[in-house]
Parts: sequence; structure tokens; C-alpha cells
Amino acid sequence: MKIIVCIKQVPNTSEVKINPETKTLIRDGVESIINPDDKNALEAALKLKDENNAQVVVLSMGPMQAKEALLEALAMGADSAYLISDRKFGGSDTWATATILAAAIEKIGDYDLIICGRQAIDGDTAQVGPEIAEFLNIPQVTYAKELKLQNGAVTVKRYCESKDYEFEVELPALITAIKELNTVRYPSVRGIFKAYESGEDLIKVLTFDDLNVDETQIGIKGSPTNVHRSFVPVKEKHSEFIEGSTAMEKAKLLLTKLYENKLIQSGGAK
Repeated sequence: MKIIVCIKQVPNTSEVKINPETKTLIRDGVESIINPDDKNALEAALKLKDENNAQVVVLSMGPMQAKEALLEALAMGADSAYLISDRKFGGSDTWATATILAAAIEKIGDYDLIICGRQAIDGDTAQVGPEIAEFLNIPQVTYAKELKLQNGAVTVKRYCESKDYEFEVELPALITAIKELNTVRYPSVRGIFKAYESGEDLIKVLTFDDLNVDETQIGIKGSPTNVHRSFVPVKEKHSEFIEGSTAMEKAKLLLTKLYENKLIQSGGAK
């Protein structure tokens, strides 16, 4: 059984700042990490590997520095890794990114299950995983909080705000993971030594020439969406003291103020 896990190296958003003049993210000196939801996806694959003797392949798209994320995934227990890296892929939106990832997955081939994180913390779109499934024409279940394999199918408990739903889909299929799915393991000492001593040999780099993709469908020019600008939301606080001779009078004044600011639907107290 082969499980492909898609991961992304992202800036640690707890430390990201925005240039007040250019309104762009300041990435210099900011730590890069594996996207949190993607770590839950990797942990799910590693658990299935432990239970079913599966092969776990990790796939990422980005600059060469993304090898660090792949090395960490190998240290955690993944068997091999692919890095998709080419200047022609730069600036791809979710559609173009999913197009490239789907082409890479088709090249790797012979997969049974694809697991992605629900969404990346630097984009929060939750679109890439579902789009990959559409491009590959395979079933998908998003927001997985539980999953198990049995009889050539995967059973997934999907989180929803109202209640959870359970689905069973035949393989191959794609699943997106949320943090409630599991607790991510730490790399073992043996895994760390193995990954950082010979991990480079386990990472294969794929470029534009290696993939069957249409150049008009990737990169900035091939992306149907783009980021117009980034900005820091302005948070303003205003305080006002409600005065009155009695508690009832204060309550009436408070309700009137709430109504005037359209925070409640009914009028003031009577």
C-alpha cells in the first residue's frame, strides 16, 4: 500500500510581520515550519504504516529550502520524498498549485491514498486538497477527525459544526486532516540520524520538464486568482461609561446604546 502525503513549508505565522510601506509579508529571519495540519496528515499516514505495513511518500512544492521540511518528515518515519521546484511554478495560486501537485502524483503513480492537511496557515483557503482530488478524478473526504482502512476502502468521520458524519469511500481516495485527527509524534533519535545523514538521497527533485503540465495553467500567468494586497487589520477600542442613579436606569441606558449600535434587534428597555 502506498500513501502520499502533501506537505507545505510555511512561515511560522506567530512571528510574521507585514512591511507597513509595501504591505507584503516580511519573511527574512522568520522561522519556516511544516504546516500544522499537514503534520496531522503525516501522522495519520505513519499510523497507517504502522498498522498496515504501508509505504509513506511525502510530496512538497516550493524552493530548495523546502528540503528541510521533507527531511523532518523523513525523520518522523516517511520512506521517501519528492520536492517539486521550478521557477516556472512561482506565484501559483491554489488552482495552479493543485494542477502541479496532481501531475506529480500521477508521475509517482501506484498510490492508494492521498492525505493532505485541511489548509495552510499562510493562506487558509482549504482548496488545494479538494482540487487535487478533482484533477485526479478520485473521491475525497475533507475535515477528517477519524479514519480507518478496511476491505479496500477508507472509513472517515468528518467533522461538521452541527454534527459529525461518517463516510466510506473506495480507494484510491483523498483525505484532508484536521488537528483533532491525532497527536503528532516527535522524530526518533534514530530517525533524525537516518534522515540527516542520508535523507538527501531519499529526496527526488521534480521540475517542470519532469511533469505533464500545461505552462499556461501554472505560475502567476496561469493562476486565475491573485493577492491584491496584504495588510494588518486595524483594531480600535472605544470605552463608554453608563451612568445612572439606579441599576434599572443603567440597564435601560445600556440596552438603548446596544440598540443604537445595532447590536440587538429590539428597542431599549421599557
